[in-house]
Amino acid sequence: MRLSELRLGLLPPRAAVVMHDLGMVALAWWLAKLLRYQLAHAGSMHIGVRELAMVLAVQGAVFAWTGLYRGLWRFASVPDLWNIARACALGAVLVGVALFLLDRLAGVPRSVLFLYPLILAFALGVPRLLYRYWKDSRLELFGQQPLTRVMVVGAGRAGDALLRDLRRDARYRVVGCVDDAPQLRGARVQGVPVLGTLEQLPEIAQASGAQMLLIAMPSANAAQMRRAVALCERSGLPFRTLPRLEDVVSGRAQRNELKPVSIEDLLGRDAIDLDWERVRAGFAGRHVLVSGGGGSIGSELCRQVARLGVASLTILEVSEFNLYRIASELQSAFPDLLLRPLLGDCGDPAAVRNALTVSHAQVVLHAAAYKHVPLLQNQTRQALRNNVLATRTLAQAAGAAGATSFVLVSTDKAVNPSSVMGASKRIAEMACLAEAQRAPACDFVTVRFGNVLDSAGSVVPLFREQIARGGPVTVTHPEVTRYFMTIPEASQLILQAAVQGRSGDIFALDMGEPVRIHDLAEQMIRLSGKQPGRDIAIVYSGLRPGEKLFEELFHPRANYAPTAHPKLFLAAPRAISRELLDAQLARAAEAVAAFDETALESVLQALLPSFIPNPAATAGTVLPFARVDNGDPA
Repeated sequence: MRLSELRLGLLPPRAAVVMHDLGMVALAWWLAKLLRYQLAHAGSMHIGVRELAMVLAVQGAVFAWTGLYRGLWRFASVPDLWNIARACALGAVLVGVALFLLDRLAGVPRSVLFLYPLILAFALGVPRLLYRYWKDSRLELFGQQPLTRVMVVGAGRAGDALLRDLRRDARYRVVGCVDDAPQLRGARVQGVPVLGTLEQLPEIAQASGAQMLLIAMPSANAAQMRRAVALCERSGLPFRTLPRLEDVVSGRAQRNELKPVSIEDLLGRDAIDLDWERVRAGFAGRHVLVSGGGGSIGSELCRQVARLGVASLTILEVSEFNLYRIASELQSAFPDLLLRPLLGDCGDPAAVRNALTVSHAQVVLHAAAYKHVPLLQNQTRQALRNNVLATRTLAQAAGAAGATSFVLVSTDKAVNPSSVMGASKRIAEMACLAEAQRAPACDFVTVRFGNVLDSAGSVVPLFREQIARGGPVTVTHPEVTRYFMTIPEASQLILQAAVQGRSGDIFALDMGEPVRIHDLAEQMIRLSGKQPGRDIAIVYSGLRPGEKLFEELFHPRANYAPTAHPKLFLAAPRAISRELLDAQLARAAEAVAAFDETALESVLQALLPSFIPNPAATAGTVLPFARVDNGDPA
């Protein structure tokens, strides 16, 4: 079944509809003339063959042009009746013009042209409504639920499997597929016709009477998904999608489990091709400790690590609820895993030593940190206590306990830091580099990346809550952009860096293209079934203290080099003065104990002379992935 056949009425059902409508045209013209002559008592009525042929030809062309045959009688509704009325009125005008040009309206009173469209609209609309009423009442009479007519977008392997499942589901009736593969044009998949390409989707969906669209493209990249979603939105129909392949493989979703399209589907990038053999070899049979294991990144690290055959997994978490939640999940999903959930603060030396002692940790993944930029901007003490001093406490204890690997989860905000949060993470990196010199038996590795989609406190859940409340959605600036990656992607690259890195390495993750936050807000509003500006307003609140207009991935003088993994780039670490660092961190510890934020600000200035504490209008400079021969990596 092809689109042209649907549109031109070449299939038997369409041919029957066309014949019915042309018959109604002839009947309406005859009745209009009959009424005119009977009411006026003007003698006998006559309809010439030439006259009738002209009426049928003109009115038939108008029906085709107005798209009267794209809808189905089964789903006739008010828009269809409006289309009929429009076609009848336009047809009457054109019939009058044609007859005037042909015969100067010889034998056709002008009043016929007013009666004709009224009779024709009634003759076309009533049968359609009666047919729909009969179909609906018949389903209710036999206790059946109306089938949902669905169209599948994508006829590859995933589409084939989905069609096979839909055939066994009594709730759905598949009306067709669309796919861009040339070899599938005109073909049938599981007995379902491929009706055209994705570009034709809005028109095909309307012509086939589809009520829902199912996107079966789990291996599509973000650009392909955005195109498919845009076409689905143009159709005006609800749509669902199959989960991504990585979600199925990781156990976060079931195969052929239909779900709403999420913003992760549109912003996520090509699936990461990890060196899983090397990652598994680096973690299998080893004792692993994850700090901050109840957070967004930490909990995903725990899930990933649990699948790698580790000897044990210890979670050090300060939040009782977060610890309970991830521990319950892991115990259910991995009943054979030796799991130790420990409540504790990484800034508590006794708690840290105890965690390392009972866990016999060989690999420490340090994901515990404060990360909210505006919140920390005026809380320097908490930022340095948790992000700097607690990191140093855990790093020192890990080296002393005999751990062989320590991975610091850092951020792109540590590059040219403009916020207290970014500055604290940069100093935490410096502290780890210093520990790499003190404990050469342990590899201290740092991994930097940008914003993580749907992590706690990030913009995506905020927008989701604002949309659920009916808006407005708040964006700081019309041009603000950010780099995004998914939680699983970030976690997997951390594991890759853990097994690939050597002591002192600083890795930056390839974050892809930056995303304009305004565009992100608009897309999330559309995915909720609403229209930006009409249903949900977008308002601008202004950049907050410490925020940049756009983030930086690299320091202007960074010396980043590619690694064996295409998503990881390596910074050559610069030498730091351990004496200066130790002295300033000692001052920081005293200032934290005394709650002296003025002294802590002077520590920031001493360790980061270029740090600007409140650059609310500062925009970063994004540099490409490239080697620069001189310089300071960060």
